[in-house]
Amino acid sequence: MSGHRGLLRGALSALRPRQWVKNGLVVIAPAAADRLHQFHADVVVAYSFAAFCLTASAIYLVNDLRDVEADRQHPTKRRRAIAAGEVPTALAVALVPLCLAGALAIVLLSPTAPAMLWVLGTYLVLSLAYSFGAKTIPVIELAIVASGFFLRALAGAVALRLYVSSWFLVVISFGALFLVVGKRLAERHALGEDAAQHRAVLSEYSEAFLRSALTLTATVVVTAYCLWAFDSGSGGLAASHPVVNAIRLTVVPVVLAILYVLRLLENGGGGAPEELFLTDRTLQVLVVLWGLLFVVGVYG
Repeated sequence: MSGHRGLLRGALSALRPRQWVKNGLVVIAPAAADRLHQFHADVVVAYSFAAFCLTASAIYLVNDLRDVEADRQHPTKRRRAIAAGEVPTALAVALVPLCLAGALAIVLLSPTAPAMLWVLGTYLVLSLAYSFGAKTIPVIELAIVASGFFLRALAGAVALRLYVSSWFLVVISFGALFLVVGKRLAERHALGEDAAQHRAVLSEYSEAFLRSALTLTATVVVTAYCLWAFDSGSGGLAASHPVVNAIRLTVVPVVLAILYVLRLLENGGGGAPEELFLTDRTLQVLVVLWGLLFVVGVYG
């Protein structure tokens, strides 16, 4: 019986449920559009979230199956269920179509199925392209990984047929690129001279390049977010209106969070955004502060 429980836990771990926190990005556009208090909108967003969870898990399984030998040489990835031998290869292979079938079934239940199929299909194609070769192409691989974050945020807007501002798209795009570049820099710190043995593309990046890219993307994120925040208050409300002030004040926790992550990356940490979000108290406080100001600004 204990072995059976071990297999179940291993199979669940192989789906990487801790990574599902990224799929929370589907909520951002509906929240900004003041739609989350509507039952219909909540149901559609829940469909989108669940569909992305299953699709992403299928991609994680494909990645782990293809990289199993390299993962076994990695100081932390060797603990992954497939690399550690907790999940048989045959079971992992069988779980891939099951996850994709589940995602498809969920999308087809959504009233905006055609649009969601385009978003999920794009995510699936780009992710598979990454797994089957694009991950070795410098810069392009950064863009593909970042596109996963962008498409999650776009899915929430597409699911409800919402208008999305240009600044919102810029913030999400470059914010995602900032996280991916930071992850690559953290990997170089953690793996040192052996970095290229675990991720071949790291041989194409110098620390100087990654630091420059990190500064560039952080600058664009802060600039675009400030423009969005201040532009959000220009819709006929007086500058002294508390709602306008709340939206504009969200700039403070955003800038502090980026500076905090930059400091972590400088010291060799901060390479796993989902882990930071779940474990780092300072970052959690900044996220909560941003959330409170955002709620007041949108719903107040």
